[in-house]
Amino acid sequence: MRKIILLLFIFHIFHLSAQEAIWWKTPTVSPEIYDNHMVTFRLVAPRAKEVLLVGDFLPPSYVVRDGITTQMTGTATLRKGADGVWTYTTLRPMEPGYYNYNFVVDGLTITDPSNIHMTRDVVKTSSIFFIEGGWSDYYKDQDVPHGTLSHVWYHCDKTERNRRLTVYTPAGYEDGLRYPVLYLLHGMGGDEDSWVTLGRAAQILDNLIAQGKAKPMIVVMTNSYMDLQAAPGHGPEGFIKPDLELSPSYDGVFEESFPSIIRYVDKAYHTIPRKQSRAIAGLSMGGFHAMQISRAYPDYFDYVGLFSAAVGHEAGDIQIYQNPMEKLRTQFSKKPALYWIAIGKEDFLYDANAEYVQLLETNRFRYEYFETDGGHTWYNWRFYLTEFLRRLF
Repeated sequence: MRKIILLLFIFHIFHLSAQEAIWWKTPTVSPEIYDNHMVTFRLVAPRAKEVLLVGDFLPPSYVVRDGITTQMTGTATLRKGADGVWTYTTLRPMEPGYYNYNFVVDGLTITDPSNIHMTRDVVKTSSIFFIEGGWSDYYKDQDVPHGTLSHVWYHCDKTERNRRLTVYTPAGYEDGLRYPVLYLLHGMGGDEDSWVTLGRAAQILDNLIAQGKAKPMIVVMTNSYMDLQAAPGHGPEGFIKPDLELSPSYDGVFEESFPSIIRYVDKAYHTIPRKQSRAIAGLSMGGFHAMQISRAYPDYFDYVGLFSAAVGHEAGDIQIYQNPMEKLRTQFSKKPALYWIAIGKEDFLYDANAEYVQLLETNRFRYEYFETDGGHTWYNWRFYLTEFLRRLF
């Protein structure tokens, strides 16, 4: 009996000690955001030889391989302290925004172990942080009426398979009113969840609609990789490894099959099934798709948004991509309400977009052009979506 009491006493002391250790230990703070919007990053790695910070807020670099320019995320070097903590503080206050970053420890890319907030972009999982103020407040979950996000399945006539969509319906949708629809397309390596997880689309919509700066609308987010039925881990393919090119993305099949998505949405949701109440927009590869789809079906969409669009991509001899000028003339003869092009000055697709704008200008096609600083990043695409939504319907 005395042994049992002694064991219970030892266990009790050990349990208290363990609990107290949790509260006594001072965790490493990273990132630490100061009132002036300077930010310090820290990593405990006493045996590391080199630690780099990789972030979409750092100046990008560019790599040219086989004539193709790729924009690389910017890097900065952390300094090691006597306590084994590596530290980097931004050189100047940061603009309000929603940012991604990673550490690279002796060549190994990791998330920040001191930051529980993270997200996935194609094959990479990144830590995230948020600086409040200005436009970035649209990206926050604020105390406003919230819409509903649903994952739904439609039957694709082209592939004869069921495929997954992410659909946003605005607050009050249950009242039975009819709404316009925006079809929102992802970039290379993305999926039907990208605009929600990385683009903060639901928060942007909720906040703009609540402030009366955007009309209530349904937003349909698609997956353009036709060999897949859903985002990795959410379809019958199972936990496949994401890749920048999961399946052919410039083969015209997605564009050809798009009417089946519209038919499903108009049947399943309270839509206004007419051109004046439909918009299509996309980023990068999705901008290429939006350009091609709006050309191929000029009676479907009155609003078109091209965000850092891959407009100069070589389309090859695929049928739906043929006769681009003839299709453009037909599209603009029908006087779309808005043809909106947005690009960053440092985007590797800037020159291609400048050439496309000149083409529109030469042919006197009516468009709107929106140029910003920065490159091929979600920082810009969130901003573009916020601006585009304010112009719709």
